[in-house]
Amino acid sequence: MTRAGSQRTLLSLVAVMLAVLTLGIIGPGLGTPIAAAEPTGNGSGQQPSGPKFLKLSLDSVTPTAITATSDPYFVVSGTVTNIGDRPVNDISVRIQRGAAVTSPSGLRSALRLDQINYDVNGEFQDVADKLAAGQRKQFSLTIALHAGGDLPSGISAVDITAPGVYPLLLNVNGQPDYGGQARLDDARFLLPVLGVPGGGDPKHQAAQPNPPAGDAAAPVATTMLWPLADRPRLVAGRPGSPDGPALLTDDDLAASLAQGGRLDQLLSALESLAKPDSGRDRSLINAICLAIDPDLLQTVTDMTTDYLVLASPSDPEGPTRAGTGTHAAKAWLERLRAIAPGMCVVALPFAQVDPSVLAAAGDVTLADRALNAPADLVDTTLRVKSVRGVAIPDAGSVDTDGATLFAHHGFTSAVLADNAVTTADGRNNLTSTKAPAPPSGGGDAGTPDVVNLADVTVPPAVGATPPPAPADLHAVNFDIWAATALAAIGSNPPTPPFTPEKVRYDVTVDSRAARLQDALGAIAWTALNPQPGRPRSALLMPPQQWGANRDEATAVLGQLDLLVRNNLATARPFTDLLAQQPDPQPYELDYLAGAADEAVPAHFAEPVHQQAQRITELMSALVDVPQQELSPRDFLTPLRDDLIRVLSLSDRRAGGAAADTNAQRRLDQTTKTLDNLFGSVTVLPPGGVYTLASEQSPLLLVARNDLPVAIRVRFKIDAPAETNITDIGEQQLPAKGNRSFQIPTEVSDSRNLVIPIALTTPDGVPLGNAVSVSVRSNAYGQVLAIITACACALLLLLVGRRLWHRFRGQSDPADEEFDSGTRQERRARKRELKRQKQEAR
Repeated sequence: MTRAGSQRTLLSLVAVMLAVLTLGIIGPGLGTPIAAAEPTGNGSGQQPSGPKFLKLSLDSVTPTAITATSDPYFVVSGTVTNIGDRPVNDISVRIQRGAAVTSPSGLRSALRLDQINYDVNGEFQDVADKLAAGQRKQFSLTIALHAGGDLPSGISAVDITAPGVYPLLLNVNGQPDYGGQARLDDARFLLPVLGVPGGGDPKHQAAQPNPPAGDAAAPVATTMLWPLADRPRLVAGRPGSPDGPALLTDDDLAASLAQGGRLDQLLSALESLAKPDSGRDRSLINAICLAIDPDLLQTVTDMTTDYLVLASPSDPEGPTRAGTGTHAAKAWLERLRAIAPGMCVVALPFAQVDPSVLAAAGDVTLADRALNAPADLVDTTLRVKSVRGVAIPDAGSVDTDGATLFAHHGFTSAVLADNAVTTADGRNNLTSTKAPAPPSGGGDAGTPDVVNLADVTVPPAVGATPPPAPADLHAVNFDIWAATALAAIGSNPPTPPFTPEKVRYDVTVDSRAARLQDALGAIAWTALNPQPGRPRSALLMPPQQWGANRDEATAVLGQLDLLVRNNLATARPFTDLLAQQPDPQPYELDYLAGAADEAVPAHFAEPVHQQAQRITELMSALVDVPQQELSPRDFLTPLRDDLIRVLSLSDRRAGGAAADTNAQRRLDQTTKTLDNLFGSVTVLPPGGVYTLASEQSPLLLVARNDLPVAIRVRFKIDAPAETNITDIGEQQLPAKGNRSFQIPTEVSDSRNLVIPIALTTPDGVPLGNAVSVSVRSNAYGQVLAIITACACALLLLLVGRRLWHRFRGQSDPADEEFDSGTRQERRARKRELKRQKQEAR
C-alpha cells in the first residue's frame, strides 16, 4: 500500500469513528444506529430538548383496551411530521413494549423510562421514503398481542400473554440530510389488557385476570365524579337588580355551552350513557355522580336572558356588547335539568374557592355562602335533591384550618387525594409531593377509602371553657394516579397539585390520543392488580374544569363499562361510599406542598374580610318591604359572590400572576361598589342659613336613599352647647326616595350656629357624607329673658298693690289724680250738652 493510500485509509477510519460518536450507539436487536442526542416524544428526563427533525404523534389505538373476546390484534395509528429545516429520508417506525406496570406510581414513571427499557421490539415498518421540511405522513401499524402461528408480513408481535397494563413505545427512525440513520422521536402510551384472546394458537390460550383468593378477588367497587365547572365569568361589583342584564368578562362560556363546546361535550357523553339504548351496563349510571359548580349554574341562568359582555376583559368599566350565548345557555340548562333528576348530584364549593384562605378570611356569612348555599342553589336550579355534607376542594388537599371550616359548617366528609392524609404517627402511605416517588415496581401501599381525621377539632363556643372537641370529619380518598391521568385528557391539561414531584413532566408533548390511553390504563390498573392491604375500590376524580371532549369522555365511560362487564368492577353509588365506616386507625391531614404553592395568596384574606363585614353591616340596615321588587339578600348577595370569586383556585395552575391580577381587579371593583352603596344614603344639605322662627322651632331635614331597597337610619347630630336637639331614633327611608324629618330643636343663642349632621345605620356605621347646617334663631337670648322676667315682676307688684287698697276700701293713691280729672271732664261735657239742647230750641 502506498503512503497516500495509507493516509486515505486512516482518514476513512477516523471519519467512521466520528460518525459513530455523532450518531450514537447501535440500537439493540437490529443493529440500527440510535442518536442518543435526540429526545423522546414525552421527555424521559434523559434529554434536555425536544425533537429536532421528526415529530411522532399517536393518533389512535383500536381497540383502546384488549379483552379475552377481542381479536388478537390491535391497530396503532400515528402521524410523522418533519419539523426540521431539512428533508428526512428512509422513515420507518416500530412498536416496543416494556414490562407490565406493577405499582400505581409506575403508571406515570413507566412513561418516562429510557427507550432501552422497552425491550420487546417489533419490526421496523416503512412510513415514507422522504419527508421535506413541513411535510407529514400518517401511518397505521397492525400489531399482534403474541407471536402465535404464522404472522402475516408486516405485523409485529409484542408478546403479551397475561392481563395487565403495558407501556408501549412507537419509535421513529430516519436519515436527515447531512446525517446518518437515527432514532428521531418516539411516542409512549399505556395499553390496558383486561384479558388475552387466544388467537387460535394452543400455546396462547385466552387468559383472564387471576386475582388471589379471598376479598382481594372481589371486583373493584368504582365510583366516579363527573365535574361540570368553569372559571368565574361575571363582572364584579354589580349588586342585584330586578331588571338589569348580567355582565360577563367575555363570551367564551357561550362557545363552551354551544354544540361542540367543552361543557356541551361533557354533557353529551353523559347523555349517551343515560340513554336506554346506549348498550352500556345500566348499573354504570349509579357509579357516576354529577359534581356541579353553582357559580357555573348561576352564570348560565343569567345568560338565558339578554346579557352583556365586556369589550375588553381587563376594563370592567369600559364599553360592552351584547352576548351571543342566550340560546345555547337555555338549551344546555334544559338538557342538564332533564338528566340530573335521574342521577346522583353533588354541589362543588362556589367558584372553586380555596377553603384555606376562606378560613383565614374569618367571615362566617361568607363561608356559609361559599360552602352551604351551593347545595340549595343547585337544588333550586336543577329541581333535584343533591348529596349533602360532603366538601370537594378543588386542590384535593386542605390544611387544618380549611378542614375545621368544613366541620364548622356541618360537613362530615371531604373528598381528598389519598396522599393528602397520613397516619397519626406521621407516616404517609403514599408518595407525597414533598418527596421523590419510588421507582416503578416499588409497591405503593394503599390508603383506606374513608379515614377519620383525628387532628381536626371544633373550638368551643365563645365564652365556653371546655377544650376543643374532635370533629366528626372523614376524608374520602381518591386515587391520585388515576386522577393525574384523567387530568391529562383533553386540551390544555393541568398537572394536579397532588401529583408527586418525581413523576411530573409536561404532558402536552404527548398527543391527546396517548394521554387518553394513559388514563384508560390508570383506570384499569387497580382492577387488574389486586394487592394485599390495598382496598378493592376506586374513586375516580377528574379535575373540576375537565377538558375532555365527547369522544374522550365517552371512552372513559366505555372503559368503566368494560370493567363492569368483565366482572373486574362493580358500580358503587357515591352515597354508599360516603356511608362507609372510617378506618379505625387515626389519620391526620398532610397539606401538600403543590397545593400550598397554587393556593390563593394569604394577603387577600384580610381585605376580603373587611369588605365582607361591610356587606353584613349594610345588610343589617336594609329592610325587606313586601311591595319592594328587590329583597336585601338578592341585592347584596352578588357582592358576596364576588368576594368568593376573589378566593377562587380557578386558573391558578396556568400561572399565579394572571390569577392574582384577576383577583385584585375583582376585589377593587367590589370595594368601589360598596363605597358607592354606603354613599347612596345621605342628608341633603340645605341651601344658605336655616332660620328658626323661634328658639324652639323644629329643624327641618331631608334624607335621600338612592338604593333600590329601603333602609333603616339614625341621625347623628353633633349639637353645640347652645342647642338642645332631640334624638328622633331609628327612621326608615323608602327605596329610591326622599323623606323629610322635623327634628325638635331648642336654641338659646341668637348667633349663627354650625351644626354637623350625618346619617348612620342603626348600628352606628356611617352612611353618605356629613353636612353642616347653619342655624340662626329670632330669639334675643339671655337679655330678652331677663327683661321679660323683670317686666313680669313689676306687673305683678302693681296688680298686688291695687288689690291691696281695694280690699281695704281705699282708693289707690295713684288713682286720685286720675279720678279728679275724670269728674271735671264729665261736668264739662254735661254743660256742653245742655247748651246744645237750648240752642236747638
